[in-house]
Amino acid sequence: MEYHNPVLLKETVDGLVIKPNGIYVDVTFGGGGHSKEILNRLGPEGRLFAFDQDLDALDNAIKDERFTLVNENFRFIKRFLRFHGVKKVDGILGDFGVSSHQFDVADRGFSTRFDADLDMRMNQNGELSAYNVINEYDESDLRTMFFEYGELRNAPKLARAIVASRKEEPLKTSTELKEVLSPFLPKHKEHKILAQVYQAIRIEVNQEIEALKEFLRQTEELLNSKGRISLISYHSLEDRLVKRFIRNGMFEGEPEKDLYGNVNVPFKKVGGLIVPGNDEIKKNNRARSAKLRIAEKIRE
Repeated sequence: MEYHNPVLLKETVDGLVIKPNGIYVDVTFGGGGHSKEILNRLGPEGRLFAFDQDLDALDNAIKDERFTLVNENFRFIKRFLRFHGVKKVDGILGDFGVSSHQFDVADRGFSTRFDADLDMRMNQNGELSAYNVINEYDESDLRTMFFEYGELRNAPKLARAIVASRKEEPLKTSTELKEVLSPFLPKHKEHKILAQVYQAIRIEVNQEIEALKEFLRQTEELLNSKGRISLISYHSLEDRLVKRFIRNGMFEGEPEKDLYGNVNVPFKKVGGLIVPGNDEIKKNNRARSAKLRIAEKIRE
């Protein structure tokens, strides 16, 4: 089984405009597909740093003296690049979300297809698991999580059902969770709603939104002038943050204008939104929701 089939491989790496002697970062190493393509385009003086918090990804480490794999969350990108003596880079690639491997390994708990313990930790050493979220969060926090991260209109009913059920005994497995939520899963929408439920829990467990914001805020300082970010998102919450950051340099509100009405922002977008073609989606169904945005740093 392939660990992870990289989505929009050529388009994402093309977006970085690789310089043979440049320094690049792949913040979502996974199976190493994007990293291998970057290394193919680097010369002997080039360097590539990759990040992945998942211990399983370490098995895919590439034996190449130009390559360094950091087993950490990309929210700590600046700290660990500094540890390796790097203050500036020429490009940063990110392919966010869950890898094919994480979905396909049943006991990780990411997939709705399997019965598994409530886990969903991308970092297997993380303290917070899906079990903690489902059994320890109060009803209002569960409601907010399902509404904001799952974009579920029936979030209050879902939260209420979970709290009522766990009073009898804790919910330990995905099957138990599905049984509690089954009254709110109409047959023609069952898989879609369940996927949204899982997405909400997963984002909370891994603090994905906070991590993405922390990472994006560091990119301006890390990139050389004309350095590029090439970022793939898989759901609207992530894509909205990436889009706003590229456009405004911030996540909420509008940037200040000077006396002439010009906006001083750190990035300019490169091209438009890129999505996979039909051929790629046929080969890899998980590519269907991918959205690639590329931007270039415009100020030092």
